[in-house]
Amino acid sequence: MGKLFTRDTQAIFWNNNKTAIQRMLDYDYTIKRETPSVAAIVAPTSSNKFEKFFWGGDEIMVPIYKSTAEAKAAQPQADVLLNFASFRTAYDVTMEALNIGGFKTIMITAEGIPERLARGMNAYARELGVVVIGPATVGAIAPGAFKIANIGGTIENIINSKLHRAGSCGLVTRSGGLFNELANIIAINADGIAEGVAIGGDRFVGSVFIDNLLRMQENPDVKYMILLGEVGGTEEYKVIEAVKSGKITKPIIAWCIGTIAKYYDSGVQFGHAGASANGDMETAEAKNKAMAEAGIHVPATFNDLPAKIKEVYEDLKAKGVIGEIEEPEINIIPKNRRPKNFICTISDDRGEEATYAGFPISSVATPDTGKGIGDVISLLWFKKQYPKWATDFIETVIKTVADHGPAVSGAHNAKVTARAGKSVVESLVTGLLTIGPRFGGAIDGAAKYFKYADDNNLSPKEFLSYMKKEGVPIPGIGHRIKSLKNPDLRVTGLMNYAAEHFPATPLLDYARTVEALTTSKKENLILNVDGTIGILMVDMWRALGYSEEEINEFIESGTLNAFFIVGRSIGFIGHVLDEKRLAMPMYRHPMDDILYDVKKAEKID
Repeated sequence: MGKLFTRDTQAIFWNNNKTAIQRMLDYDYTIKRETPSVAAIVAPTSSNKFEKFFWGGDEIMVPIYKSTAEAKAAQPQADVLLNFASFRTAYDVTMEALNIGGFKTIMITAEGIPERLARGMNAYARELGVVVIGPATVGAIAPGAFKIANIGGTIENIINSKLHRAGSCGLVTRSGGLFNELANIIAINADGIAEGVAIGGDRFVGSVFIDNLLRMQENPDVKYMILLGEVGGTEEYKVIEAVKSGKITKPIIAWCIGTIAKYYDSGVQFGHAGASANGDMETAEAKNKAMAEAGIHVPATFNDLPAKIKEVYEDLKAKGVIGEIEEPEINIIPKNRRPKNFICTISDDRGEEATYAGFPISSVATPDTGKGIGDVISLLWFKKQYPKWATDFIETVIKTVADHGPAVSGAHNAKVTARAGKSVVESLVTGLLTIGPRFGGAIDGAAKYFKYADDNNLSPKEFLSYMKKEGVPIPGIGHRIKSLKNPDLRVTGLMNYAAEHFPATPLLDYARTVEALTTSKKENLILNVDGTIGILMVDMWRALGYSEEEINEFIESGTLNAFFIVGRSIGFIGHVLDEKRLAMPMYRHPMDDILYDVKKAEKID
């Protein structure tokens, strides 16, 4: 129906201009939008995953992406690109967005894009049916629905100019500053704006006056239109022809600024790149005269414009074309806002009952709910509801790694600390601190390296060669006691479970081919329990639909190690409690188990 934006319109903001984005979100909150108008930010050099912004007195997180393609793929509903790139890159950003597709409107703030490039860019956008606002623009607004960045100014000015709700006027200008001034004039002399566009000050802009006025002709909310042109160019004559031919039937009020130019002996540019007359037709005086002759409402001077607006508005109101507008309730932006120091996206304790990823604890805690530890981990670690085969596998892993006897370093440290009279917590922590690359960390390493080999289609022989060049023993391969003839039943149990319940195990299948090669050299170079867990975790996440990038992030962040930490904590606590129960004395290591190699200290003169 000719509307440029709606209350559901969302944008991708190219360049993390925090002030402009916050103004958009403040406007959203003020007009009580259901969703933020900024769906994503593109910031190629940022390492952040999101940026925090105020939503009223609270805060929201807007995701950050490295590229427009990535942002669009993640936020397909966002059909507006707000291009805040510099004039050096604005053209490239716009062309990339046009080629990606899915954008209805692209706004470009940069001024001074080379004219040859601008003309080609605008022609390509027109061919694709994309509305380009700019270059060199402050944007556009559909009051009560969506506003671009800084247009309209501060929230106080927006309310005073009645830009918080739809009026009856369609406003098109070149100038962003005069757009704001006219919005205020229209609010004082009429009922405000239904839609407004500042097309931009560069000589060649994407959507020109006629494009926007023809769209407003089809917008039922627009009852009359105001055109503020300027000296230079001939775009106003296209509007004159549309009025004469009957394409535009709604009343138009128009004025071209720059009538003072006739008092100068030579051509003068007035601010904008396009504001310079190169012939009599391009003078403001000639265009104002031609528009008046075509039946457009043209005041005698710019100072008479407010009275002309009031006259046309009152006439349309008397005829019943314009009715009364009910003032909507608005939200008030709190004056004293402060950012939060911490963010939590997994649990919430503000209501009557705390929740895990949105689920009340009572809905997952008791046996009658049918939920187990695996379900709680899937909610709190991954914010997902995993299927039963996956949650049962998680529980199987935790039970499998719970303990490995008192001789391993973690259990040993926990026992020694407990015998020193320390608490359960202190003793447990000393055990946990041993978990790392040499103890427990093989789960992370196995997942990382086997996945790398599989992703890069390395044969088992090529994989072994790669690991040798890296100077890293293959994580997850080898056992001190177990071998092909004496298999590890923990590994057998995990593999049997996966064979029965997993949709597929491509990484495990690959790892078995590697194992066949390593065991041909030495029987105990088998796939061990750490390796089996790490590899099957990757197979689990793949089956659950995670992307390879997400799985790599899990591995790099230590998620796999976390399963070992949770499981082994059970065993460590058991050993600590065992020491307490037995009332064991302070431990001292026997001297005959220590190689003393103590030489007399050298004296330094």
